[in-house]
Amino acid sequence: MFPLNQWYVAGFVWELKDKPLARTLLNRPVVMFRTDSGEVAALEDRCCHRSVPLSCGALEDGGIRCGYHGLLYAPNGQCIEIPGQVKIPGKACVQAYKVAVRNEIIWLWLGETFDSQPAGLPPEIAAHDNPRYKYKGGVFHYDAPYQLIHDNLLDLSHVGYVHTKTIGGNAKTHMEAPTNVSSDGDKVRVVRWMKASQPPATYSAAWPFKGKIDRWQEIDFHITHLNIFTGAVDADTESLEDPDRGGFHMRGFHGITPETETTSHYFWTMASSSHPDAPDNLELVYQQTAVTFEEDRVIIEAQYRNMCQFGNASMIDIHVDAGANRARRIVAMLSRQAEQAA
Repeated sequence: MFPLNQWYVAGFVWELKDKPLARTLLNRPVVMFRTDSGEVAALEDRCCHRSVPLSCGALEDGGIRCGYHGLLYAPNGQCIEIPGQVKIPGKACVQAYKVAVRNEIIWLWLGETFDSQPAGLPPEIAAHDNPRYKYKGGVFHYDAPYQLIHDNLLDLSHVGYVHTKTIGGNAKTHMEAPTNVSSDGDKVRVVRWMKASQPPATYSAAWPFKGKIDRWQEIDFHITHLNIFTGAVDADTESLEDPDRGGFHMRGFHGITPETETTSHYFWTMASSSHPDAPDNLELVYQQTAVTFEEDRVIIEAQYRNMCQFGNASMIDIHVDAGANRARRIVAMLSRQAEQAA
């Protein structure tokens, strides 16, 4: 079971073009599409006639038409046309999911029951609409459980070993960085500082630092996504406690949505600042981030294959695991609640 009664990331608005988009989310096959008015709709990916995936069909002004016998479905899941048949049975419908679009992110409310109501709006990802930043993103598919991705993002000590060509830097500095871990309800926050460190390759390419830098990593874990604020200023020029500090900023959005118990979707964007005296760095930051996240995917999938091969082999915890362990306890508690309600 997964934590339910949550807004989960299902995609980005720019993915919806002239064809249906099919994804499995928490073991639920879903088809998404834009309506003729530009709204986003999400239905269970199944025709009520013979269970052919609606994603095999085509979009029309009225909704989505099944590619097998032509039944046409409105965005609310109701069948509104059966070719060659005047009367439409009242039961001719499929489940429609509650959808919200915010900051170009598509969120689906996945509840304990189909009729459960959302608890407010999905979260705001303010960096997407902040004129200080430009952003770009993408989607990865993982052959690994989603909590292994949580573990990776909550423990950035691995950066010095896995991402040596991009955002890495000195591995010893990363492992020894002063770290503060706190939690509030179902949220976890991890803050790490690396003062007087050498700028990694991505930072040097994106920002004209003068020498050593004071670097920060602020990780905010939520059940269905993480916000990670990283960056740096020239060493000894600004306080890392100042929320309005300048320097190079990278604000990452990480929507981690289980596909199944053993596979996952990773929806990500990176918003960054540009130096006023330097060229726009959006494409550079995007390309470097994509390489970085692909490196994560490769190592996490290798990790999971080894976990399967070694079965129940014990794994020890070390000092960098504090944030990930708190998040796992929260997910376990909410998953148990979902299982009890089923």
